[in-house]
Amino acid sequence: MTEQELTEPRTEVISFGSVFLEIVFGHLDELPLPGEEIYVDPFAFSCGGAITIAVEASRAGASAGLATVLGDDLGSRLVVEQSRRAGVDLSHSQRVAGPVAGITVVLNFNGDRAFVSHMPPRPPDVLPEVERWLGILRRARPAWCYLHANDRVALFLHEAHALGSQVAIDLNFGSIERYPDEIVECARMADLFLPNEEELLRLTRLDDLDEAVALAGTWCPRVVVKRGSAGAIAVEDGKPTEVSTGLEDVVVLDRTGAGDAFAGAMIGSLVRGAGLLEAVEAGNRAGSQAVARLGGVGEMPVV
Repeated sequence: MTEQELTEPRTEVISFGSVFLEIVFGHLDELPLPGEEIYVDPFAFSCGGAITIAVEASRAGASAGLATVLGDDLGSRLVVEQSRRAGVDLSHSQRVAGPVAGITVVLNFNGDRAFVSHMPPRPPDVLPEVERWLGILRRARPAWCYLHANDRVALFLHEAHALGSQVAIDLNFGSIERYPDEIVECARMADLFLPNEEELLRLTRLDDLDEAVALAGTWCPRVVVKRGSAGAIAVEDGKPTEVSTGLEDVVVLDRTGAGDAFAGAMIGSLVRGAGLLEAVEAGNRAGSQAVARLGGVGEMPVV
């Protein structure tokens, strides 16, 4: 490293991943049939994805950055504005021309959500995801990295550990269907594994949550299973603890981004020196606050 790099402040948390423009509709009684039109309130534009983790880590007191691709579309502009508001460092993100942010329409009904999403193709001048992330990792050397597991992330984990960075690994149903073995490999290499309850049951192919938690605890020294309104189960060195402290009694508007808010607040708290259970409590609080607003980071004005 150069003398300048050694004296520059180290970004404590970098969230790696894609960002989305969220078009959020709340409180539908039912989905419209073909040809039908429904008018509904409330409604909001928001942004989500990797930005949510960075924002919540920053709110928890960590210096947080976002490693993504930003274009000249509405979603990218909202991410830039939200980053400005929350103090998120965008120097690790690549700027390109054209649309790059995903678009997600969120329909809240029957106590849950349905999504319709679109992801623009990667611009030709943008490197493949993990290759681009490795360049950022080597340059920034953050204390913590957050990213989703897939079939290419193992190389990133090897490099992060060699550089002294810790890694929190998340997942989703799509990656479980396509790369279950690779996800387990990533969990074994991670410093923190962050499935939600349904994801963990599907990944382990077990029906009993206690058994699934016990199995995940053999993969990774720290596992936190997100359970929504039930809080979380934290596993450290094989010992599981149910954590419900931090949960707030709120009116649920939209569950979009609650798990990301939980993860960002928890990692930010770990960076600031909290123990695992204290950090999970902070995650519970952030998740509760997230479901009380529309969208991953809350409603944003569109100008």
